[in-house]
Amino acid sequence: MQKLILRYVNLFSCFIKACYILPAFVFFISSQQSFAQTDTAKKLKEVKISTSVIPQVQTLAPSQQITAKDFIRNSAYNVADAIRNFAGVNIKDYGGIGGLKTVSVRSLGADNVAVLYDGVQLNDAQSGQIDLGKFNLNNISSIALYNAQPADVCQTARAFSSASVLSVKTVIPVLSITKPYQITVGLKGGSFGLFNPYMQWQQRLSNRWAFIINGSEELANGRYKYKAINTGADTIATRQNDQVDAQQFDAGLFWTKNDSAKFSLRLNYYHSDRGLPGPNIINAILPDQYLHNRDYFIQAGYEHAASNSFQVKINTRLTQSYLNYFNSPYLNVKGYIDESYTQREIYQSVVVAYRIMRNWQVSYASDVDVSDLNSDVYSYAFPTRLSLFNVLATDVSIGKLHLQANLLNTYINDDVQVGPAAVSRSKFTPTIIASIQPFKTTDFQLRAFYKAIYRNPTFAEQYYYAVAPRLLKPEYNRQVNLGASYSKTNLGLLDYITLTADAYYNNVHDKIIFIPARSQSTPSAMNLGTVDIKGLDINLKSRANIASQCKGLLSVSYTYQQALDVTNPTDSYYLQQIPYVPVHTLALNAGADYHAFKLYYNQVLSSARYRSSDNTAANYLSSYSVSDLSLGCHFLIRQNSINTSVEVNNLFDKNYNVISNYPMPGRSFRLTFQITI
Repeated sequence: MQKLILRYVNLFSCFIKACYILPAFVFFISSQQSFAQTDTAKKLKEVKISTSVIPQVQTLAPSQQITAKDFIRNSAYNVADAIRNFAGVNIKDYGGIGGLKTVSVRSLGADNVAVLYDGVQLNDAQSGQIDLGKFNLNNISSIALYNAQPADVCQTARAFSSASVLSVKTVIPVLSITKPYQITVGLKGGSFGLFNPYMQWQQRLSNRWAFIINGSEELANGRYKYKAINTGADTIATRQNDQVDAQQFDAGLFWTKNDSAKFSLRLNYYHSDRGLPGPNIINAILPDQYLHNRDYFIQAGYEHAASNSFQVKINTRLTQSYLNYFNSPYLNVKGYIDESYTQREIYQSVVVAYRIMRNWQVSYASDVDVSDLNSDVYSYAFPTRLSLFNVLATDVSIGKLHLQANLLNTYINDDVQVGPAAVSRSKFTPTIIASIQPFKTTDFQLRAFYKAIYRNPTFAEQYYYAVAPRLLKPEYNRQVNLGASYSKTNLGLLDYITLTADAYYNNVHDKIIFIPARSQSTPSAMNLGTVDIKGLDINLKSRANIASQCKGLLSVSYTYQQALDVTNPTDSYYLQQIPYVPVHTLALNAGADYHAFKLYYNQVLSSARYRSSDNTAANYLSSYSVSDLSLGCHFLIRQNSINTSVEVNNLFDKNYNVISNYPMPGRSFRLTFQITI
């Protein structure tokens, strides 16, 4: 207990010292008086406006978005499902409900995707990857993917520090005096023993205060039939050890003085016991692998926009994550693996923005993050990492030209209790984004960006079973993008049509690969070399009036990616595709809304891939095509909203793998019933 207390004291002390270097704090304190303003209220006459709803087209840098009303269209159960139709996205899915699900954007890997939860990045200092399968959709209002970074320069510094950003927004209460509360109760159930009840309670406390509480339980046995692929077997087997028992609870307290002053406090708790289904290997008896998670965080945010064009955002986050991994039997002295890891994080961000002119805004953001990792792994380093992010950004419009630029400084310093620590690093990386409207109308716009970024090795890559220091270099990425967007409304039968196309080139130096190994004298992480990535993303969205009270919707996303290893011309895999990157992917979603009913068909196609840098027949993974069908219905009973849906996933019962030897489920069904009062 004494050691634990001292560890928290040291962690907090390190955080406090780091805060002194944040000049934004000094600026904020000295400027409090200038932020004061007098609130006035006027009652305006109600004006009803009727117009077509056109999807948001981000013209400055490529972005894609999905909202809660579209989750049923895409047969989405979690965040990974919701974004699988995005162009440039490659979901690594290890199969089933309990399997790990991560996202790679434009072949840069999951480590280069920042996941923002209500504007603050979710951090995993150990692995650098966020499991998107852990997040259900019951409390999510929208999910947006930004290549480069979000468009608003008044963001946390960490929002500028990754190659792409996945922004998850949760539900915020919007209630009135006449209806001061809203309660939603739902149940999802279906194949593989799925039982998922959930509840949401929104409550208005006063003109300025409101809260929201969410709770959910997820139970599933995860057993599904599959046929072995590339193993020589022709029998049907049942997937084992894929069970899930998870509980999730989150709550939010919100204060809103007016549109220019907001405060929020959020609490999130996640607990799960999951089986980890291993690879399907012919004639092999796989060990039982289990993962136990117990994570929670508390997050507070404050926003203020003053009448003199100043804007301030402050975000604070405290996190603790516990993970236990069990694997038995295993060929070691104990006969099993039983490892536990506890991560703690203290995070503080301050952003100050000032609008110099109507068309010119500048901002400065400064973030400090202190993370440590405790483990019972043999001879572990027990690292503590201080991360500082400082970014100066500007946004300016000159006629038809819109420009953004920023310069980010990243400073990383490690302290360890056992063995040598990695060297401290400080790096400046620039970003330039531009869009132009070449014609008089705003229908067509051109855009481009250049972004340089670097990724520091994670705790696992730097210290996991590392007796000798690993001389790893940071992974350095350069991105170039050229694109165009077109949108038009009221085209006869078409309510709207939007089309975007982006060609890009990514160059990765010193790419870090992590290879799990139990030999304590053999490094398990190394710098691979150089990867060149050339790609093309195309998105099309449209809505048409098919008949009276009937709307047809179509969405198509296509991606071409050539991701080649260009490290050494003498290597056998030189100029060959890197693992698990398909050259072609296509996602199609089509359907119709008729009165209370919604019927949608979703299809994802992927070309062949290779599981290794050696693109040989032995490493070949076949192409696949997966189709889903969903039928939803919304109606009212005594002013209570009822939503029901029936979903058929993998409609044609295709047998396929996303990851080699990890078979995906065949045809499955899911039913949803939800009532809101």
